[in-house]
Amino acid sequence: MPYSANDYVATSWAHLQELLFQDTWDGRIGRFRSPFVYRGQRSKNYLLTTSLQRLGGNYFELEHHLLRNFRKYARDTAASPAATAAVWDWLALAQHHGLPTRLLDWTYSPYVALHFATDDLQAYHQDGIIWALNYVKAAEHLPDSLRDALRHEGSNVFTSELLAPATDSLRNLESLQAEPFVLFLEPPSLDARIVHQYALFSLMSSSQSVLHEWLARHPELYFRIIIPAALKWEVRDKLDQANITERVLLPGLGGLSRWLHRHYAPRTGGPSSTFVNEDDMR
Repeated sequence: MPYSANDYVATSWAHLQELLFQDTWDGRIGRFRSPFVYRGQRSKNYLLTTSLQRLGGNYFELEHHLLRNFRKYARDTAASPAATAAVWDWLALAQHHGLPTRLLDWTYSPYVALHFATDDLQAYHQDGIIWALNYVKAAEHLPDSLRDALRHEGSNVFTSELLAPATDSLRNLESLQAEPFVLFLEPPSLDARIVHQYALFSLMSSSQSVLHEWLARHPELYFRIIIPAALKWEVRDKLDQANITERVLLPGLGGLSRWLHRHYAPRTGGPSSTFVNEDDMR
């Protein structure tokens, strides 16, 4: 996806803060209330393809079988929903545990997104990226039945309980409207990771719909922030000082170990003062 008018290049930590919190003032209530959700990625070259799409081949023919077998074999585990639970609960659980699905992870927190754009030291030679998507305006493109469900609830995103009465299957979801659409689904609190990451999922109406291609047709719904490789160390160190770390976002011994491994790893590359001009980044 080439650079566009929706792309901004952060030139400093202070400039990055301005970009992350732009357009978050809500004059109706006199408060800062962001209409955006955020997704951080380690490379600016990463797009919004799902883990299901990244399987390649006829992945769209496999979705039903993947989820059916996940439900069949997961029912004996403590974390599994009831056998009668909505498909949306099972889909969220499957995504959370690494099954290829049509879901994408997002967060309400721009700092959590920053964490995932800077958590991999092996990617510090690459520019990172933050996607910001206006989920409030995106809801205007939903089919009437789904917009009505949100309006009656006074919400802009779905929970499984809210979505299930309106549509009870992936096949039914796609049949609601010929034009592809995206909705946002807040998962149940499966574990502390979901809670700490302030997480939610995007869900396209068709498994073959690609979110970044859909956004290219709706440029008013998003913007992107490029984090130059030369800025990543400063961002990472300041996030660590603010306690935005694996120890907090990935509770448990695994997250603790990942934080310590990264925290004590030696720095490679030149000093952060070796910075490039914004114009050189384009």
